[in-house]
Amino acid sequence: MGLRVLLCVSLVSLLTLQALPAQASPKRPKSSETVDGVVIQSLKVHCKVTSRFAHYVITSQVVNSADQPKEVAFSVEIPKTAFISDFAITANGKAFIGDIKEKAIAWKQYRKAAVSGENAGLVRASGRTMEQFTIHLTIGPRSKSMFRLTYEDVLKRKLMQYDIDIKVKPKQLVHHFEIDVDIFEPQGIRKLDVQTSFLPKELAAQLIKKSFSGKKGQVLFRPTVGQQQSCPTCSTTLLDGEFKVTYDVNRDKICDLLVANNYFAHFFAPQNLTNLNKNLVFVIDISNSMEGQKVKQTKEALLKILEDVRPGDYFDLVLFGSQVQSWRGSLVPASAANLQAAQDFVRRFSLAGATNLNGGLLLGIEILNKGQRSNPELSNHAPILIMLTDGEPTEGETDRTQILKNVRSAIGGKFPLYNLGFGHDVDFSFLEVMSMENNGRAQRIYEDHDATQQLQGFYNQVATPLLVDVELQYPKDTVSELTQHSHKQYYEGSEIVVAGRIADQKLSSFKADVRAHADGREFKTTCLVDEEEMKKLLRERGHMLENHVERLWAYLTIQELLAKRMKLEGAEKAKLMAKALQMSLAYQFVTPLTSMTMRGLVDEDGLEPVIDKSTVVDGDPHFIIHVPQKEDALCFNINEEPGVVLNLVQDPNTGFSVNGQLIGDKARSPGQHEGTYFGRLGIANPVTDFQLEVTPQNITLNPGSHGPVFSWRDQASLRQDGVMMTINRKRNLVVSVEDGGTFEVVLHRVWKGSAIHQDFLGFYVLDSHRMSARTHGLLGQFFHPFDYKVFDLHPGSDPTKTDATMVVKNQRLTVTRGLKRDYSRDPRHGAQVTCWFVHNNGAGLIDGVHTDYIVPAIF
Repeated sequence: MGLRVLLCVSLVSLLTLQALPAQASPKRPKSSETVDGVVIQSLKVHCKVTSRFAHYVITSQVVNSADQPKEVAFSVEIPKTAFISDFAITANGKAFIGDIKEKAIAWKQYRKAAVSGENAGLVRASGRTMEQFTIHLTIGPRSKSMFRLTYEDVLKRKLMQYDIDIKVKPKQLVHHFEIDVDIFEPQGIRKLDVQTSFLPKELAAQLIKKSFSGKKGQVLFRPTVGQQQSCPTCSTTLLDGEFKVTYDVNRDKICDLLVANNYFAHFFAPQNLTNLNKNLVFVIDISNSMEGQKVKQTKEALLKILEDVRPGDYFDLVLFGSQVQSWRGSLVPASAANLQAAQDFVRRFSLAGATNLNGGLLLGIEILNKGQRSNPELSNHAPILIMLTDGEPTEGETDRTQILKNVRSAIGGKFPLYNLGFGHDVDFSFLEVMSMENNGRAQRIYEDHDATQQLQGFYNQVATPLLVDVELQYPKDTVSELTQHSHKQYYEGSEIVVAGRIADQKLSSFKADVRAHADGREFKTTCLVDEEEMKKLLRERGHMLENHVERLWAYLTIQELLAKRMKLEGAEKAKLMAKALQMSLAYQFVTPLTSMTMRGLVDEDGLEPVIDKSTVVDGDPHFIIHVPQKEDALCFNINEEPGVVLNLVQDPNTGFSVNGQLIGDKARSPGQHEGTYFGRLGIANPVTDFQLEVTPQNITLNPGSHGPVFSWRDQASLRQDGVMMTINRKRNLVVSVEDGGTFEVVLHRVWKGSAIHQDFLGFYVLDSHRMSARTHGLLGQFFHPFDYKVFDLHPGSDPTKTDATMVVKNQRLTVTRGLKRDYSRDPRHGAQVTCWFVHNNGAGLIDGVHTDYIVPAIF
């Protein structure tokens, strides 16, 4: 068995462990102390924080008291910013330890049938900002199993505090439940708070032990089974929601340098500085795609933000649709009259046409540049450009490379650009690169009831600049391998963190000089290492402090390398990725360049695989869309003639595509519906001229140029121009595209005596999180999160099945509860999946109609 780990999006851990009914898709279990014979004996999360570096260990022990094997699912949601560093399973008396390798080496697909008492694992997107790590394990009768997951993260200070969010959802009463957070901060802890969404304040005060003194703080939550009950006579649990720990440290000294074992971490967050006035320009998308809630919530947020603009600030507003317009065309003071006029302008503006993003940004930049040049008073202000869009450029200059060049040239490194991407149709990677190139960052705004609060929350983080042009400098002959140490602006409530290596015998000459500008004057300070204080800290925290400082440096370095690769190409990008890979392996971090396998847990072919599931097409040909946040699935069929080619995945940003051609039954009985299956797949990456043709007989690389032909009887791995292809004999093919997706093709062999079917192919999307937001196709459109509601359940025309009403994509559909066969874990027999079936070729669920996805050829 193996494991491929994807990473999530916010500092949250979701603890879930549930028993799964045999031969069925995962369902919500009955919430009680024992579920289908499976008891959660213990579920614990231990978090140790040392100088912002957080080390999490989540363990769970389950007992199968039944007389037959039972499948359980261990699920944890972790931050996108976190790196998994260890995973272990003890099952049926054997221990299996995770082993982190280069992704191309580790990627050998594993298949086991849970119904046969074997194992499977997966990672799926979950909710707004999370991806859910899940491992399925079948444990033997009258036996127990233990899971232990370790991951690491650096806590980022926002709005005057560090947050540790733990989402708790065990789904049954747990014999030994525990959350233990241990914090060690050399500066001393200033405050420590805990909130939960599932406990009343009075009960939380009784059950949660919280203490802090000096450098140490602890939070302990260890409810008994009785205290977990939702009512005195209930067998259901009230542990369902958020458990949040927040803290901050003392800021008595400007200097906070931590040195251990030739590595250092410098935390910079000075207090008692005068707030800088801002030159602020908002650039807002008013194209027609912003209609409805988006424009309503944008206006609500702008009105609230304008209320918070300070009297000393200057500002303007730019709107872009097909045309570009500004409110004043120059920076104006934030007087009461101007703010009221700006609010009136926001209330009145209406949507208009396409998306001239390039024109809107260039006008916003020109307003800031002109203000800085023409008014000497404004040159001491902190200039900030904030752009919000929900789509992609469709008017004026639309070439992304040219837009990046235009914006970079116009800003000239003088101020930061913050991009807000509203919804899932936006090309977010494009916004990220643009912000990164201009000293800012991008943030996604999710289409939800709280979008107004999301926009306000972002503004609050940059509303109070204290310093501009911040440089943290270290002696060149003393330090090496520095993380980012220059920042255009420093904001109140945040923190700048720099880490690096100190050369041997150079500690005595190590120092940090900080240079910046503050309110029209130069800010200078020099920080030296207090060696006696460091010795004292090492005695208090020992090896953990040494280890955490080094791993903090490694973590920050890898994260920066991964971010920089987005804007590089060719040899420069390859060199950077090689460095990131080398460090990921050296420090045993699961990153986008590495994968984890489980040593010793192998399949019948002796393979240690990597597992992850999301979206499926298989059989006649039915599509299964797993929706983990709903713990459910949607299904639909495409009924077309043999020979028709359907587009499954298409990424317009790269041209990458997957097309599938239908084949029919060898023969069929009179009056019988003609079943169709995928009998030919074409996978193409035109950037590298890669083509792969797959049939039940052969696998052909670059068929147009007479490339090599492989048989399904081969066991082979090869890499070509950023694409890794692995054939697992007689079973499956895995194709992994660098900075793209990972896909699996499963071969289905049928009985030789069958007169109805012929051999066919199943197609699975294992990893799509790095594909662009513009990815489409019959499967590709579901790579992005979407929501739906099901209600009004009632007997259908077939009394054995349930019909219901579904609202999805603003469509109201009649759907039917049914079963489909999913071969993702057992290519030989498959497993029944319960799903809501969408009729008429997926009408209402898929964008457009199914014939829109018919293409002339597989390439």
